[in-house]
Amino acid sequence: MSRGRMSSRVGVSCLVLLFVLAIGCAEQNPAPGVSGVTPAHLPDVRTPISLEADARQEHRAVMLQHLETIQAIVAALAEEDYTLAQGLTETHLGFFMHRQAMARQQPENFPPAYHDLAMAHHAAAEKLADAMPTKDLKRILPEFNHVLKACVACHLEYRLRHS
Repeated sequence: MSRGRMSSRVGVSCLVLLFVLAIGCAEQNPAPGVSGVTPAHLPDVRTPISLEADARQEHRAVMLQHLETIQAIVAALAEEDYTLAQGLTETHLGFFMHRQAMARQQPENFPPAYHDLAMAHHAAAEKLADAMPTKDLKRILPEFNHVLKACVACHLEYRLRHS
């Protein structure tokens, strides 16, 4: 394997690791005493979104699908399969997915600012998909970073209210 290809794989893997850590931190509180460290319990200041049980389950399924798609895109990039990475991005993260999610979910249950963040996420995904045919990670990775920033921004701002 060439040094450039190895470096690309390491860079993409690091990006995904940081994303998973950020999302995990935004969604869960660590168990007390893990690894001998007592975590600081900061108040959760994210805006709660109240959904009925079925809608909450559907929303969580969409979020999990986004995370799985991010992983699959990284795997495709690591294998230099830019066509697959582009297809995954367009189909699962772009505006097509937004239209699908809006058809299944009740948009009135979400604050307008949440919708704005979702639209920014889908717009970033569209730009990422547009960069894929270049096969140039120096163009692709900044766009991928914009997608991840949109994910993190939303997870830092909102949480589902547990009933």
